[in-house]
Amino acid sequence: MQQDSNLFSHRTGEFITLGTGTSVGIPIVGCDCQVCTSPNPKNQRGRTSVYVGAPEGGFLIDTPPELRLQMLREGIPWVHAVLYTHSHADHIFGLDDVRISGYRLEKSIMLHCEEIVEEQIRCSFNYAFETPKHNTHHMARPQLEFQRINTDAFNLLGLKIQPIRLMHGTLPILGFRINDIAFCTDVSEIPKESWKHLEGLDVLILDALRIKPHPTHFNLEQSLKVVERLKPKRTFFTHISHSLEHEEINASLPDNIELAYDGLSVPLNGLSG
Repeated sequence: MQQDSNLFSHRTGEFITLGTGTSVGIPIVGCDCQVCTSPNPKNQRGRTSVYVGAPEGGFLIDTPPELRLQMLREGIPWVHAVLYTHSHADHIFGLDDVRISGYRLEKSIMLHCEEIVEEQIRCSFNYAFETPKHNTHHMARPQLEFQRINTDAFNLLGLKIQPIRLMHGTLPILGFRINDIAFCTDVSEIPKESWKHLEGLDVLILDALRIKPHPTHFNLEQSLKVVERLKPKRTFFTHISHSLEHEEINASLPDNIELAYDGLSVPLNGLSG
């Protein structure tokens, strides 16, 4: 397929929060609360994901159900790879939307994840990994290849990636540090050995689900305590429920702390890892 080379560098150097909502998205189907009916676009939150414009291409963190719409909104033509935090439905069920990327790039899209995530993806998207009996044309299934990761740092498309062990209730998951930006969604506990990877941050993007406590996510108070300990230059809260109205909560937060929103872009300072 003929390529436009200008698209390869599209949004290079940007870290974009494609989606910032909880597992059911905002607005919630059937809900008429203040946030779900708000005309403010910053209260409309797709399921949580990130796009990173690396020196040698673009990659995602997680593939939520709205991925196609998120990429269209941000003008992202394709991606070369995906990092996965964990395998819950709101973080993996948009995987088929990277199928067009493999077709356009004429190569497999690399899926960087832990073993338990690979097992769930293979189960949920079995058609992508089995030899098809029917409809065997080249667009019939995604071109995907797994790359096993753990908490060791690795290089991806010209950036150093530092996985960070986090806990999502009783489930071990991963956050990621890329240069001096850390992305930690769906977290309810930061293990002792992980704090060192969160020191000296320019930007921390951290789970802050709601006001009330939750068994598998930080609430707003807990997230603020993490920020107080780490003291990043800037903090954005993500994986936000409909109990947090964008303008109202931002007005109550300390300086340099605010709610993220779909389409927020922050620079990858010192682009190479």
